[in-house]
Amino acid sequence: MKDSAKPQPVESRAAKTLREIFQSGRPLTYIRSAEEQRIGRLLREVGRALYASTPVPVWTWSLTQGLLRDDAVAQAGTLDPREALDFIAAHKDAAIFHLKDFHEPLRESPEVRRRLRDLYESCLDQRKFIVISSPVRFVPEEIERDIVYLELRPPDLIELVELLRIEARRLSAPDVSEETLYQLARALQGVTLQEARHAVRRALAVSPTLGPESLPALLEEKRLLVNRGGVIEFIADSTSIGEVGGLEKLKQWLLERRKLFQLRESLSTDIVPKGVLVMGIPGCGKSLCIKAISSHFELPLYRIDMIEVFSGRHGEPEGAFVQACKTLEDMAPAVVWFDEIEMGITSGDPGGEQGRIFAFFLTWMQEKARGLFVAATANRIDLLPAEMIRKGRFDEVFFVDLPLVAERIEILKIHLGRREIDASKFDLERLADFMKGWTGAEIEQTVVSALIRARLKDHEVTEQDLFLAAGELVPLARTMKEQINHIRAWAFERAVRASPIPSGG
Repeated sequence: MKDSAKPQPVESRAAKTLREIFQSGRPLTYIRSAEEQRIGRLLREVGRALYASTPVPVWTWSLTQGLLRDDAVAQAGTLDPREALDFIAAHKDAAIFHLKDFHEPLRESPEVRRRLRDLYESCLDQRKFIVISSPVRFVPEEIERDIVYLELRPPDLIELVELLRIEARRLSAPDVSEETLYQLARALQGVTLQEARHAVRRALAVSPTLGPESLPALLEEKRLLVNRGGVIEFIADSTSIGEVGGLEKLKQWLLERRKLFQLRESLSTDIVPKGVLVMGIPGCGKSLCIKAISSHFELPLYRIDMIEVFSGRHGEPEGAFVQACKTLEDMAPAVVWFDEIEMGITSGDPGGEQGRIFAFFLTWMQEKARGLFVAATANRIDLLPAEMIRKGRFDEVFFVDLPLVAERIEILKIHLGRREIDASKFDLERLADFMKGWTGAEIEQTVVSALIRARLKDHEVTEQDLFLAAGELVPLARTMKEQINHIRAWAFERAVRASPIPSGG
């Protein structure tokens, strides 16, 4: 007899997956996760929604308590893993049995493994479901075809919004709008439910209400949580697109793609922006552009540290890279930054580690969540394999050259204004002509050096200070002339200029 399901309220991704597994009749499930409390809550939620007739109770087993039903008194004689399985076999009613850290009994006891195989047969289509949870994966070969294996992904927006509601009620915080709840939940995507709970409590310690004012505390806590792993770095620096001098063609492209990206859920996959590769001369604003993309798209920015990936501190580089990409999927929507991509993701030996990472990256770029926008930067662009820069991997490949005269004037205005120096007091065209062939970083350093010079002499920055500072700097275009010409020649037919075609300067 088939039970009809209750009308389903809005379900989280994890609850929906578990419910569908149980409704398919599969009696054995293995969940890899350290979030025991979250798994218990999900199982109780699924138990309430599984059948229309009555909720399915949840029994929990641990090596220290044995089996107990819905946090009631423990069942005598069930501390031993084999005895717990015998109890499950004899149990007559529908139930979900949550076995915590049961990987150790499975690893150590052939008898337990055999009993679990017996239970697969006896629990099949009996509305009895066994769920093993553990922070480590150990699925014995004897039962791997009988068991469903799940990696519990970080909580989605539905779970996070519910957590925010619970915490707000628990701490008697005033009611907040659904829009605010979802805004705060989006800021917490990618962390565990327990970590999210601590982040919310930190925010409430700063302010007794949950609202937009809570975002800085939530983001700071998330930065600490994400950055502790070492491979993924949460970049909190905010850079507006107006702080990028020049590069008008790149800016215009971003303005157009922003609208498409915001409509991504209603568009076909082939026209949703995937990402952009920005390559060119060091010091010309590539990293600044990536930060501006994040700000312009109104998305968090995460940077993959390839040095950490290959350091060996996080296991095999291939595994560390794959895990980082999967983690980023759970943080979508977001901008993902691969800095100096040519140093970590190259074709190499197809059978070697770098070759496998490269092959995974190409596939991932095609199949990743549509809420991720990949922004990559490269300096040694001649090292980039043809497969990476062909159309379809990235939406566009831009080349950032040395700034033109109008761009140098704009960069001077930006850096003078950032330091509260009135740019109108200076002949910027004359300064820009003097700085022909300079990078944006060199122009900024000139402004900084002039400011230091003025402060040491205890006066306001003068045009003479700027020219004296400029005269002491040897630009990259002079010291690395051959390399820059090589980069320009390589990019001439392979990339789109980020700036208008020069007519001089």
